[in-house]
Amino acid sequence: MPFVSIILPYYRKINYVKKTINSILNQSFKDFEIILVYDDEDLQDLHIIEGDFKNNSKIKIIKNSKNLGAGLSRNNGIKNAKGEIIAFIDSDDYWQPDKLERQTRFMQENNYHFTFCNYDKVISGKKTIKVESSKSVLNYNDLLYSNEIGLSTVQISKKILLPELFPPLKTKEDYVAWLKITKNNINAYNFPHSLVIWN
Repeated sequence: MPFVSIILPYYRKINYVKKTINSILNQSFKDFEIILVYDDEDLQDLHIIEGDFKNNSKIKIIKNSKNLGAGLSRNNGIKNAKGEIIAFIDSDDYWQPDKLERQTRFMQENNYHFTFCNYDKVISGKKTIKVESSKSVLNYNDLLYSNEIGLSTVQISKKILLPELFPPLKTKEDYVAWLKITKNNINAYNFPHSLVIWN
């Protein structure tokens, strides 16, 4: 049984998703599964993805019967996850090769249930901006003022996840999810290294 389940919703990002998936497969930490939730009624991209990765047993593809949006797709992914830790990534972001290893060890060594990290944001494929949290620990009150947690940086213990964590919103659904979790007196701990590239 995999230790980490990585939830990857997909909707029309075919020019990016192969790089995203390969950035996961190339992680130094190997005890994971990828749950790709295909959220498009048009199956053209699905055939391309299946053709590229059909022989990889780490990848499980779930196909929504209709377009649900990223939040509800993540909920579907969580329901099918086997890992003790749930990680999230969007289909146009990618991870540095040691992201899973370093962040998972950080969680285990400190007994943290909700962690995130800083990341680099690429503008127009060229300029890189470092995005850093102002605090090493964020609680519910901190998050009421702004969302400093990048979705593709998050790892959460499955034991603290709430049913239907992500709401059916088109944007900011991750922000609502972090508020729901931290409202239950769960803090989010920053692993202060840029381990994610955000396009």
